[in-house]
Amino acid sequence: MGKWKDGAGTLTTAGPPTAAGTPTAADSLDVPLEIAASYRARRRGLLGRDGVPGALLIVRTNSVHTFGMRFPIDVAYLDRSFTVLSVVTMPPGRLGMIRPRGRHVLEAEAGAMAGWGLRRGVRVCVATDGG
Repeated sequence: MGKWKDGAGTLTTAGPPTAAGTPTAADSLDVPLEIAASYRARRRGLLGRDGVPGALLIVRTNSVHTFGMRFPIDVAYLDRSFTVLSVVTMPPGRLGMIRPRGRHVLEAEAGAMAGWGLRRGVRVCVATDGG
């Protein structure tokens, strides 16, 4: 993806694991996505909100914090190919570890990512509204 802009989009995930433990293409999920690309939007993130419909993608970062947040969040650290490096749940008032290979971070309400099938090694797709 080229130049990032603040806006909306869709996150496509592999979906929750099947009974055999592996997701299939038919199980993919589309999740509403807010994209934070500008310094201002990246700095604000989910601060001051009571929730998030879907997920927030913070581009060009490899660490986050939850100081000033009102609810716990799931954080997925993504590499440059949008493969999940790790998923952690962070309560308010915490500083996340830096992920040296991380390039982007997804944030969602705690528990959401497990339902979407996000875990280490899963690759996600991001489509921006308007191109």
